[in-house]
Amino acid sequence: MSDEARKPKDAPQGGAVDPRLLEILVCPVTKGPLRYDRERGELISERAGLAYPIRDGIPIMLPEEARKLD
Repeated sequence: MSDEARKPKDAPQGGAVDPRLLEILVCPVTKGPLRYDRERGELISERAGLAYPIRDGIPIMLPEEARKLD
């Protein structure tokens, strides 16, 4: 069975993230706040215009890995 098949239907794309971790993380570019987009499995930095991916529950806080917001 694949990992996708094992994941509950309502689980976030990038996996569950510890809420305590979300409270302390900031954007590495602006040092500003991040917004958790549960549906897309990303942490959004509005100031930097970047969306940092979450993979297997681990936020990838590298600007070169981030998606540019439209």
